[in-house]
Amino acid sequence: MILPTWLLLLSGTALADYYNPPISDGYGNWSAAYEKARHFVCQLTLTEKVNFTTGVGTGQTVGYSNSIIPRIGFRGLAGDDGPTGVRGADYTSALASGMNLAMTWDRQLIYEQNYINGAEHKAKGANSVAAPVVGPLGHAPAGGRNFEGFSPDPYLSGIAFGEAVRGTQDAGAIAEGKHYLLYEQEHFREIVEWNVWLAEEPNITDPYSSNVDDRTLHELYLWPWYDGVKNHMGAVMCSYNQANNTHACESDRLLNQLLKGELGFQGYVSSDDGSQFSGVASALGGMDVTGPGETSPNGISGLGESYWGPNLTLAVLNGSVPEWRLDDMVTRVMASYYYLGQDKDYPELNFASGNFDTYGYEYPEAELGWRKINLHLDVRDNHAETIRKVGSNSAVLLKNSKNTLPLKKPKQIAVIGEDAGPNKYGPNGCSDRACNEGTMAMGWGSGSTNFPYLVDPLSAIQQRALKDRTVVQYVLDNWAKDQIGDVSWQAEVCLTFVSAISGEGYLEVDNNFGDRNNLTAWKDGDAVVKQVAANCSETVVVIHAPGPILMEEWIDLPNVTAVIFAGLPGQESGNGLVDVLYGDVNPSGKLPWSVGRKREDYGTDVLYKANGPVPQLDFSEGLFIDYRYVDKNNIKPRFEFGFGLSYTTFDYHGLRINAVPAVPTASISPSQAMRTTNPSICPHTSLNPSDYTFPTRCTPTRGGDPKLWDVVYRVRTTVTNTGSVAGQEVAQLYLDLGNGTPPRQLRGFQKVMIQPGEHKEVEFELRRRDVSIWDVVKQQWVEVTKLGTDIKVFVGSSSRDVKLRGVIPATGKAPSMISSMVPSSSSRMSSVVPSSRFKVTPTPTH
Repeated sequence: MILPTWLLLLSGTALADYYNPPISDGYGNWSAAYEKARHFVCQLTLTEKVNFTTGVGTGQTVGYSNSIIPRIGFRGLAGDDGPTGVRGADYTSALASGMNLAMTWDRQLIYEQNYINGAEHKAKGANSVAAPVVGPLGHAPAGGRNFEGFSPDPYLSGIAFGEAVRGTQDAGAIAEGKHYLLYEQEHFREIVEWNVWLAEEPNITDPYSSNVDDRTLHELYLWPWYDGVKNHMGAVMCSYNQANNTHACESDRLLNQLLKGELGFQGYVSSDDGSQFSGVASALGGMDVTGPGETSPNGISGLGESYWGPNLTLAVLNGSVPEWRLDDMVTRVMASYYYLGQDKDYPELNFASGNFDTYGYEYPEAELGWRKINLHLDVRDNHAETIRKVGSNSAVLLKNSKNTLPLKKPKQIAVIGEDAGPNKYGPNGCSDRACNEGTMAMGWGSGSTNFPYLVDPLSAIQQRALKDRTVVQYVLDNWAKDQIGDVSWQAEVCLTFVSAISGEGYLEVDNNFGDRNNLTAWKDGDAVVKQVAANCSETVVVIHAPGPILMEEWIDLPNVTAVIFAGLPGQESGNGLVDVLYGDVNPSGKLPWSVGRKREDYGTDVLYKANGPVPQLDFSEGLFIDYRYVDKNNIKPRFEFGFGLSYTTFDYHGLRINAVPAVPTASISPSQAMRTTNPSICPHTSLNPSDYTFPTRCTPTRGGDPKLWDVVYRVRTTVTNTGSVAGQEVAQLYLDLGNGTPPRQLRGFQKVMIQPGEHKEVEFELRRRDVSIWDVVKQQWVEVTKLGTDIKVFVGSSSRDVKLRGVIPATGKAPSMISSMVPSSSSRMSSVVPSSRFKVTPTPTH
């Protein structure tokens, strides 16, 4: 049989061009995993392989459970949400949000929490975790699911994403990174979902399309995925939206060419619930598994039928989908399974997501398989300690004008605001956490989980106050103006709580359809702060929110003396906050985005009104989102990216920049045909090796060209704690790469604990990709110094608080050619580091 030309020439490229042979390296062994997977796949019949790719679910998990095959003793693979814990289970932990992990700027804490997540999923018998998240990246600050991810900065998100993948998989569960790619808002993400809610003309006929140029795609939205693939990510969930008007789950460009080709991804691609829109096209486009189940609201003719299942069997039999592609689908899934060692003593699935009954049907829709479906295993161990640590280390101190904090055994405290207390319905009283009742510690949607308990701030404050003999009065009704006035004027310190919340688009809260309608505090929070500040000379504002909120109405009031952004910190919310309020933990959190003075400061926003049957989101701002836009347009933010105060102070001095000698490494181009191979996996596959020769584009390592990961420069500085208490500082490195890039881009950070008077050297490693831009013509990364561009180096405590400056000169330039970078007004002598070609100078702090 000769395959049709159209099948082999998708996007002008042979379909098999992006079939990747396995890689042997890392803590596991992909080669060995693929060999085991091939052996497994070659035992299967055609229908068994099709059933394997068409997740039908067992009724017990939110995710798919691939076909159980009693004939060969295979029990199937179960998956479950999500980034904050095992969704719909009992006796599991409720973790801090991904945003809070980014707020810590702490690689070890990011790893630790995700290890916990992987360990709890494994203990419950789930093979894969639908996490971590870098889609959405955070294109618009009001985006509903931004809190699930890390930061609109690709470097910070990439480091966090890589550590999260590593932590999850070190615990034994498959990390299924999501959502790939350009899924940046909730409005118009699904046809049925949106049309049922909105019912206005014109109803959408397809999910929105995120339209982005190739350079922006690589340097911004695709950037973090390199880190995930580099750290052996076993699975990827493709997203609801379209990318440049092609559905993400059938995009040959996104899945085959970029993910499996350029990045060298070894695992499998699963659909999200309702993100598959075709049968043959999604199979050829690179999707490997229908994740949530056989049917979907976007099914054939809107009837909820499967695009795969029997239809995929027919497509293979009639030649529309080659059997080697089907083999590849199953092999990728099983390779991840074997790579994580899940074939040895992996726990059986022992819970039923969303159903806490001990006995029930294994297949509830068919009312079959009555048995014990929940063992109610407690898998929490001592994980609360890490969650509390994330909460305290992620708290960002934005203002402390009168040294109000830390609290010093005040005689009387007023606690004001609904966000300080418990939800009157209980911590799990609202479906998937979709309500704004009580304190906010988690966003809503599939990224949520059940709280085993929730320590609200008021409870934790009262517990601490008992030790200090402090009087605590409180008002938890934001509209109880008289009572708020009565307690606030009596108090020495008034702890005032405001909040906002957002979530996934299938749920609505106060007419917010996932995305936030505004960037202000909910439930009249601005008015509450102003009323308290009018009566209380030391007003401390605590914010729980899924992203930045505008605070111009009250931030400059003289009686607002301290502000803490606490994010969405999970089950230990109150305890972690009290650790910071009383100084048991010196705040060290830094903003993972900027706080504007008005909404327009961000330059990007959610598309709230459909601009056609297929809404078009044109990312015309290119690389310039969040602080990149603010810096480009000389906008003064209220608080800049990377900002965060401490109870102590730090000084920077002695910037040194050194080139790292090159180590010979084989380099490849993403478009380079590396070798010729037949992609057949099993001997019986319906491809004759003598008939077909497929050029295979592959990368010999995960994460793209291996040279991208070479360390090419080391930047060092010394940080001194000039205060009176120990504290952690997040030293940050930014680069100006010229060539149309943002004036400053984060390219390094290190968090260090420093004792009073102590000096610590901080080192940043710059990899080749950190000093490169994407060449759309050559289709590869190019170092800007080889383009004749000097790299400006900035080191400091935030994107605006630059302490030291330096230059990495363009290739072939002598140091004297860049002396103009040294300001004559510098308060210290500039110096050239011995054996270095790079001129550096300090910049006075401000």
